[in-house]
Amino acid sequence: MITEIGIVAGEIWHYLDQYGDVTLSVLLKGLGRPRENVLMSLGWLAREGHVLLQQHNDEYTISLRKDA
Repeated sequence: MITEIGIVAGEIWHYLDQYGDVTLSVLLKGLGRPRENVLMSLGWLAREGHVLLQQHNDEYTISLRKDA
């Protein structure tokens, strides 16, 4: 499972690098990965300081840290 989380984390990083800031729902659709895997991978990336998560009403926006 750790390997899968790492793979999805890499896919998230590349997706954000290509498309810029996205909402969680757009990211989920764009990656086509199980929601649970994406959420675990986002947690890993956030903990490592690679992404920023911001809540706007009922949705989250995810972006790459510019200084990371």
